[in-house]
Amino acid sequence: MTALTLSTAAAPGLRADAIVIGVAKGDKGPVVAPGAEAVDKAYDGGLAGVLETLGASGAEGEVTKLPAPAGFKTPLLVAVGLGARPEKDAEYDAEALRRAAGAAARALAGAKKAAFALPVADAASVGAIGEGALLGAYSFDVYKDNGKDAKDKKNGKAPLAEVAVLGAKPRDKAHKAAAERATAVSEELNRARDLVNTPPNDLNPEAFAAVAQAAAKEHGIKVQVLDEKALAKGGYGGILGVGAGSASAPRLVKLSYTSSKAKKHLAFVGKGITYDSGGISLKPAGHNETMKCDMSGAAAVFAAVVAAARLGLEVNVTGWLALAENMPSGSATRPGDVLRMYSGKTVEVLNTDAEGRLVLADALWAASEEKPDAIVDVATLTGAMMLALGNRTFGVMANDEAFRSAVHEAAEEVGEAAWPMPLPEHLRKGMDSATADIANMGERMGGGLVAGLFLREFVGEGITWAHLDIAGPAFNEQGPFGYTPKGGTGSGVRTLVRLAELTAAGDLG
Repeated sequence: MTALTLSTAAAPGLRADAIVIGVAKGDKGPVVAPGAEAVDKAYDGGLAGVLETLGASGAEGEVTKLPAPAGFKTPLLVAVGLGARPEKDAEYDAEALRRAAGAAARALAGAKKAAFALPVADAASVGAIGEGALLGAYSFDVYKDNGKDAKDKKNGKAPLAEVAVLGAKPRDKAHKAAAERATAVSEELNRARDLVNTPPNDLNPEAFAAVAQAAAKEHGIKVQVLDEKALAKGGYGGILGVGAGSASAPRLVKLSYTSSKAKKHLAFVGKGITYDSGGISLKPAGHNETMKCDMSGAAAVFAAVVAAARLGLEVNVTGWLALAENMPSGSATRPGDVLRMYSGKTVEVLNTDAEGRLVLADALWAASEEKPDAIVDVATLTGAMMLALGNRTFGVMANDEAFRSAVHEAAEEVGEAAWPMPLPEHLRKGMDSATADIANMGERMGGGLVAGLFLREFVGEGITWAHLDIAGPAFNEQGPFGYTPKGGTGSGVRTLVRLAELTAAGDLG
């Protein structure tokens, strides 16, 4: 793990592999951002001109490397773009700092220590820089033949080992708390990324449950795992139905973090399809290769609960991981089968590739039995949401408009792109079944909203609920950007943690 430290040291005398400074887009060219005054002074105030000569513009994510000025104990200077310079007297946006720090950390792979001299206006900016750098330094190379020593890596360099945030005060309580929060959230989010990136032959439902049990033991979280026998005894027809075709049996994992000072209880529910072939309704060629990511919702919930425990938040948080592998076989659920869910409702399965809503339905009802103040489920649920919102934005649906707005605002606050979506009542009729209480498919148009309406059927009466469809941003198949790597992204983790923090503070409902 990359270490995060705070430092009041002056840039010229600091021993590190590199110093990172910020550059913004000004009206007449690049502008050196606050935090880099000592570096700019070493260039007699001409650093912006030097960077412009090298082609730098200050555009977001742009990285320019050049030798550090004479007299510095650091050999390398890394200038990273912050985007447009804020209006006069305005501070740099936290997300701009987060993305810039992430781009710089990624560019410094292989280095032992880098000093980040980006704009530090307050504790929030300290947290943003730290979080961005820790997330940007992430790499997943467990399965690469990298040799026994990090120095021998032939497929890539080791992640940046240490991030020192200059201008931050190690003895300042707010700065220290911001750094500790950034570390806890980033480390758990990166753990979620590891889970998403792990191939399905090594991460089946049983293996995922074992990871959750180990983390729960480490952080004082109560854990309960229902295996296939317990699921059958309890009547969890949705989870069992989805997992029926696989040699790897399903699991339902309950993680309970409790605080003696809590006044509210949140429940997070995650879709955990460790591999999704589509089942009998087999996915077409070209759509299977990344289906290890179909457990991203469960990974997000797992990470958020552990982060809440590490931060000691004064709120009770229960996480439900609905884990199954969706495979075709002689024992698999068929289109036309009817499943009796944990709630008692029956579901006609018209498409076995609409399986996420089936495992979530059982977990949502189980979560509802505890009557939490709110439930939030997270799932890579529909391709329709990707068509609607693209690859970087998740949809937010809810049975309460105010709660939907609160979730959307929390997501935007932490830098996760989200958009509020409706649950049109007229689409519910399309799921009427002549055989069962409801079908798992409805109208094709608006499929992401149809899935949300299906899930709503399994939320207990009077319980506030929101649904995050993270199908787009959960897995990045393109190149890395900002603090987002290629592969698993950890989408949803920071939103859930922020919701827990707001609830603990009494600022959410």
